[in-house]
Amino acid sequence: MARGRRRRRGRRLIWLVVITGALVATGMVIHSSKPAWYAKFWYPLDYQIAINREARVDGLDPALLASVIWRESGFDPAARSHRGAVGLTQVLPSTAREIAASPNPPVGRAADLADPEVNIAYGAWYLGMLIDRYGGSVPDALAAYNAGAANITKWKQQALARGGEFRLPDDIPFPETKAYVEDILAAWAVYRRTYGDQLAAPS
Repeated sequence: MARGRRRRRGRRLIWLVVITGALVATGMVIHSSKPAWYAKFWYPLDYQIAINREARVDGLDPALLASVIWRESGFDPAARSHRGAVGLTQVLPSTAREIAASPNPPVGRAADLADPEVNIAYGAWYLGMLIDRYGGSVPDALAAYNAGAANITKWKQQALARGGEFRLPDDIPFPETKAYVEDILAAWAVYRRTYGDQLAAPS
């Protein structure tokens, strides 16, 4: 009887391993393919009217702007960083004041940065400005959005002094910024695919 119980336990263990392996494999397939129901769970979307409007104003793909908001705040309008960045797009109040003083500022006062619509307008303006500054390079702009334009300039100068080229995101020396750029570029494709009917890219 003892041998019979051991055999039954052995068979149950084998089945448990097989079932666990199948579940893990299924989970990996779902994670890599990201079907719509799965993507919407991990990559939520809100404020799409404001995102579409401000993306159109600043010549951005709204899926890119949504990806930045996802990575910066997880669509939490009350988000605050330890550095004092505010809201959905995590704009610093000092940056907002500089944006407000520019020749063509977005709609809304810098003092109202906690307002989601104002925050999206300021974040979109800043991202669009950085993309223009870097000749249309989204990875450069994202790295500057996270680490500051001064660091991008320094890294490029250091690469040039070594006789090489600064490649993004591979050569970013800050792990946080490297992960930030990689995360948003990956999310951008997911937002395009998952919310294509809600995030209309400008023509």
